[in-house]
Order: sequence, then C-alpha cells, then structure tokens
Amino acid sequence: MNNKILCFGELLLRMSPALQGEWIKQASMPVYIGGAELNVASALARWNLPVKYFSAAPDNYLFHEIGRELGNRNIDISDMHVSGKRIGIYFLPQGADLKHAGVIYDRAHSSFAELKPGMINWGKVLDGVSWFHFSAISPGLNENIAEVCKEGLEAAEQRNITISIDLNYRSLLWKYTRHPQEIMHGLVKHCDVVMGNVWSANSLLGIPVDENIHAKKNKNDCLAQAEKTSKDILQQFHKCKTVANTFRFNEGDEDINYYASLFNEGKQYNSYEFTVREIVDKVGSGDCFMAGLIYGLHHHHQPKDIINFAAAAAVGKFFEKGDATMQNIESIQSRINSHG
Repeated sequence: MNNKILCFGELLLRMSPALQGEWIKQASMPVYIGGAELNVASALARWNLPVKYFSAAPDNYLFHEIGRELGNRNIDISDMHVSGKRIGIYFLPQGADLKHAGVIYDRAHSSFAELKPGMINWGKVLDGVSWFHFSAISPGLNENIAEVCKEGLEAAEQRNITISIDLNYRSLLWKYTRHPQEIMHGLVKHCDVVMGNVWSANSLLGIPVDENIHAKKNKNDCLAQAEKTSKDILQQFHKCKTVANTFRFNEGDEDINYYASLFNEGKQYNSYEFTVREIVDKVGSGDCFMAGLIYGLHHHHQPKDIINFAAAAAVGKFFEKGDATMQNIESIQSRINSHG
C-alpha cells in the first residue's frame, strides 16, 4: 500500500555543551539524535502516521544503536544506505539557536555528505511511499548532494508522489561555488508544498521581501508579506499548491511571539498567536511545524485547523529538551483550545 511518508536527509548527532565551561568541569555533555528530516519523521511516527526515514550511515555500533532507537519509534529505516565511515555531528550550546553563530558543524566527509548521484536505488527507496519530504539543508552541503536530491525528486515526481520542502536556510552551509538560488530553483520546481519564512524564501529563492519587515514586528505587515511571498512562490513554481510561513519574534529576554500562515487555493489562513515566556530548547521547533503541516495535509483537515495545529506543535517543542518532540495529539490540541 502506497501510504508511507518518506523523510530524506542527514542523520546527525547534536552535542549540547553547557555554557561557561561547565561541560569541561563536568566532563560531559548531552548528546541527541537529530537532523531536521529525522525530527519530522519522529513527530509523524509519534502521531501514528506510517513513516520511512532514508539517510546514509556507517556500519558501526553507534548507528546500530541509533537504528534500534528509531525502530522503537516506529520509523522504518529498512532502506538506509549503509556506507562511509562517520555520522555527522554538530555542537550547539544549550539554549542557543541553529540560525546563529553558536553552532559548530562537524559534518565533512560524513556518510551522507559523501553520497553521489547514481548510488541510490530510488525505485526501491520510494516503494510504498506517497509523500517525499526533504529540506534545503541537504543541498547546502555540497554539489553532489544537491544532485542526489534532484535524482530523488525526479523519481518521486514520476511516481506522482507528493513532495514537500522546508526552506531552512543555514548561512554556515552553502560554501561551494554555486549560488543557493541557482540550486534551489531546480529543486523547488518539483515541490507541491513549500514551508519556510519570508526571509529564507528571499535567501534561497530570490523572492522579494521588505528588508525592514523584521524590525517593524508588525503582525499585519508580516502576514501581508507572507501572502505576497506565497503568491510569488506559486507564480514561479507552478507545481506548488501550498505555502506556509512562520514568524517568531523576540529580543533578549522578551517573550517569544509565534504565529504562522498557510496559503492554499487562493486564500491565506493565519494561526493563533502564541506567546512563550520560558524556553527549554530552541532546536526542532521548525521541524515540528513541518510535521504538523504534513499531518494536517495528509489527513485533509481544514486549512485553519492545519495551520493552528502546526503552529501549536512548533510552540510546544520550545518546552522540550532534545531535537525530536514527545508531544502527543491531545497536548497540541489542548494548546489550540486554550486560544480558541
């Protein structure tokens, strides 16, 4: 039965050192299994959707133990590409954000980064799959991975598989010669669902954005920009049917304000605005939003319900340590109901 959601991207380990040298004094730091696409897969599996995860990893005890854990999460890794010599790592101080300079990548020559076109049997990987999800992080690694993504997208499109992308822009990636927009235009043209924010759409796709929109922090202006960005994406990429944009504002110790928009069938739907006062971990909230978006679209929920669920799921992730969410449907719905 063709109903599995395939998430394709790099398996990563996150090292999360405590600040002020405490990790040195304690001679320890937390380690989390991560990677944007695996975070999406973990959420969807927790919400009882059939999920398949595809990446590359070496044949060693670290991967064997990770594989057992993913199996316990009901994630199918039967077609994992076992190759190479290492799992990618990134270091992120506790409480820091992936979008800022605190992150240190140690991903060069990982099993995933060394994949090349022609190495993957996409017919086998896509067997039984109805949805293909990836993110802009993967093609940002190197040109070979960008070509591997293209192979997978073309194979998925030939099989009429729904394709989604998270336009998560990482400035510390994209260090090879070709410009991100040159690469991403060739990939997004295959996508049915595009998720991100107005700034990543500008960086990765060249979609115009008001350069003062972040400083204004005006919700009406932001949502108007989201609508314009969504329409520009739909006009440029004719296969795309649905666009979602997220907004998260905070400065220093201020509360975080979070809301999102969904543009579908010529109309924009906006989520409730959520306020968060204390954050446990900033990593994975966007992945949780993406999972919520896929969950709602997969179940053909009403657009307003889809965007509220995705936003509430993203906000809930702020209160959890680690990369993957442990939220259930009931807790997310309860957060929505409190705003209803």
